[in-house]
Amino acid sequence: MIGFVSASPSYGQAYYSPEDLYGSLFADVQNGYIFSDSKTFADCIPLFDPVYIIEQYHREKEREGFSLSDFVSAHFRVPEKIKSDFIPDRQESAEQHVKRLWPVLMRRPENQEQGGSLIPLPHCYVVPGGRFREIYYWDSYFTMLGLRESGRVDLIESMVNNFAFLINSFGFIPTANRTYYLSRSQPPFFSLMVQLYSEMEGKKVLKTYLPQLKKEYDYWMDTGNSTAEPFTGYRRVVYLPDGAVLNRYWDDKATPRPEAYREDIELALEAQEQHGTSPDELYRHIRAAAESGWDFSSRWFGDESDFSTIKTTDIIPVDLNCLMYHLEKTLAEAYRLKDNPEMQQIFEDKANARCQAIQKYFWNEDRHFFMDYDFKKQANTDSISLAGSYPLFFKLASKPQSHYIRAYLRLNFLKSGGLLTTNVKSGQQWDAPNGWAPLQWIAYKGLRNYNFHRTANELSVEWLGLIEKEFKHSGKMLEKYNVSDTNLIAGGGEYEIQEGFGWTNGVYLRMKNRKR
Repeated sequence: MIGFVSASPSYGQAYYSPEDLYGSLFADVQNGYIFSDSKTFADCIPLFDPVYIIEQYHREKEREGFSLSDFVSAHFRVPEKIKSDFIPDRQESAEQHVKRLWPVLMRRPENQEQGGSLIPLPHCYVVPGGRFREIYYWDSYFTMLGLRESGRVDLIESMVNNFAFLINSFGFIPTANRTYYLSRSQPPFFSLMVQLYSEMEGKKVLKTYLPQLKKEYDYWMDTGNSTAEPFTGYRRVVYLPDGAVLNRYWDDKATPRPEAYREDIELALEAQEQHGTSPDELYRHIRAAAESGWDFSSRWFGDESDFSTIKTTDIIPVDLNCLMYHLEKTLAEAYRLKDNPEMQQIFEDKANARCQAIQKYFWNEDRHFFMDYDFKKQANTDSISLAGSYPLFFKLASKPQSHYIRAYLRLNFLKSGGLLTTNVKSGQQWDAPNGWAPLQWIAYKGLRNYNFHRTANELSVEWLGLIEKEFKHSGKMLEKYNVSDTNLIAGGGEYEIQEGFGWTNGVYLRMKNRKR
């Protein structure tokens, strides 16, 4: 049975996730190792009406000599990684390379693929690169930092408008514009995008996007008919004592991810055999971690070395709640500009309450660092990660706290190529020895906010140096880097390292220019 997912008011069409649309055909292809990357079939474009394809499959699959691979080739167009005639010139600077690369990563509405799982967007946008052929939510903020440095205000406006379109269409911003992402979002950076755009176009921008900012807030703060009992959660909301309400990552589905279908099933079997975890519970934790953008990290594990102990929905993340604080502050400012003092005060109060809760639940006095909170155990998790630098970025740390954080980053995270994501070597990509552009920027800007310019400059020199070294060697800008051993390529993850790459390009340009 085909399950209805959502309908866009703008296009008036229903959107179906491919596993719902194709049923057993989808499962058979993914479990049959037809493609090495599960995302490939999720992105395939049907050459015929899907109903016809399904009928043909059930008619032909029992025939002698039937080849599933041949059937797929005959009925679908397989998407390619992003390619072009663009040839990197290692004689030019990385800065020049990135500015020439923007058109390669840009997609126009008229050039978007038709059919398949892609949700068409009305304006131009920039994709990350490689296997990522769609616009990704939190990636785009960091990409925009570089677009601003390149003078591409037009593209920033288009991308903000695309995200506003998605909010109007679905009530939130999905991970990316694919139907199989319509059950989850990503870290809520829309308010930062709007603020960035307002820095170029004036504060009127906040009033323009106020309806979409409020809709996104309502999505993250949906409480349904929950009872508000302390230490309980409903969707993305968690209730704590003293009336505190914080947020966690979630997904409205508890099934294998279409883009990692086979991998999720295999992990669910392992979790069930070793820990008695039900598949539904495991899938929910995996999907919630995917919503976080940190897919995957020991940060979400009960046992830092065992992926099958993932427990994301038990965890209240410090970075997410800092982002929600910014959204509340942005809404307060937008309502002030709208001459609505009552709503302004409501959101000022919400932001102040969240600020107090961030101090209460995330600051660990023993470790002197901001750490995630496990509301099931009613204690901080054991994971220390770069997420703990978000309070510096949003100026939520006290001056004494900032000194502890700066010292911890410098002594435990800063390596010859930049900052580690965590100190744990789990084999997951959001762990040691890898470093990621968005987290380098969050920490760098956070250090600047508290006048730790020497440490920020040290970080900048190491990170920019690593990017330039790799570019000179390969002519590529990469999704992630090995910051511990700059002679080695980063590893881990469910796919090969990707080149392009949107957020690396953006952070590189912004950090390079701020350094001067």
